[in-house]
Amino acid sequence: MMHKVLIDCDPGHDDATAILYAARHLDLVGVTTVYGNQSVDKTTANALSILTLLGLDIPVARGCDRPLNGIFRHGGDVHGKTGIDGAELPAPARGPVDAHAVDFIIDTAKQHRGELVLCPIGPFTNVALALRKEPQLARWLRGISVMGGTTQIGNTTPVAEFNVWSDPEAADIVFRSDIPLWMVGLNVTRQVGLCEQDVARLSEGGRVARVFGGLFGFFRNQLREIHGLDTASLHDPCALVPFIAPDLITYRQAPVEIELGQGPARGMTVCDFRNLTTRKLENIKPRAPANCSVAVEVEGRALVEHILAAILGWPDHAPAAAAVPSPV
Repeated sequence: MMHKVLIDCDPGHDDATAILYAARHLDLVGVTTVYGNQSVDKTTANALSILTLLGLDIPVARGCDRPLNGIFRHGGDVHGKTGIDGAELPAPARGPVDAHAVDFIIDTAKQHRGELVLCPIGPFTNVALALRKEPQLARWLRGISVMGGTTQIGNTTPVAEFNVWSDPEAADIVFRSDIPLWMVGLNVTRQVGLCEQDVARLSEGGRVARVFGGLFGFFRNQLREIHGLDTASLHDPCALVPFIAPDLITYRQAPVEIELGQGPARGMTVCDFRNLTTRKLENIKPRAPANCSVAVEVEGRALVEHILAAILGWPDHAPAAAAVPSPV
């Protein structure tokens, strides 16, 4: 039986791939949107256009346009003015549902009690507000699988990853929720990326694959110029891997806390992998109980091929997108 999944996202090149990957292998029951890679107006339009491209009739609910505390700063420097530059997407065939993303998350979890996995792959604001609004949500969800954080260096600050850094207070609510939690961070997702040859394979495929080839041609060039990377990272699909191909990512149980201070460590995911003895050690804070399964290893090339197969195998009966420009 396929897992039921709701994706909370900010499309975004890798978010678009996560939507396709989930729709190929799981029961994708809905998509909610949040600010992040661009404004929530743009990320909502992008989600609707991606679903139109894929020929999918899946409800989309528009969510929050800013973090719980602080100022919204989008990721347009990486993802472009639209939030998903590199290809012309079709105009959305439908609009978002009337419900706000927060209420949509609550209602969907209530409808699928004990079955639904929530996958936040953008800033965690919608999810945090849903947990605040409905105390039963933590009991209704089967689990939460996030793309966010890192056990190593960050991409927004030296220690913070963008999704967590965008709203650390919201991330803190999620990580303290006592819901079964999976976290895949930059330490793993940067090992899962499309190289020049992979982008060429997409660009030589069918209509949907060619659109993704254009998207990832742009995304790869941006990451090379800004971060010095040679591949287009497939961050967000990695959050779905425990429910699709669990042997490809190794997780380790650990306590994870979110740094909420206003200093240079704000937004850091503090993962405690220490193996402390039971002997009391003076001036050493004891290890807290594990609250998260943290991704520590990945079969990177095998996962890239698995995701590519989903894109290249997507049927082309969906409405045609406009012409895909050559990658910049």
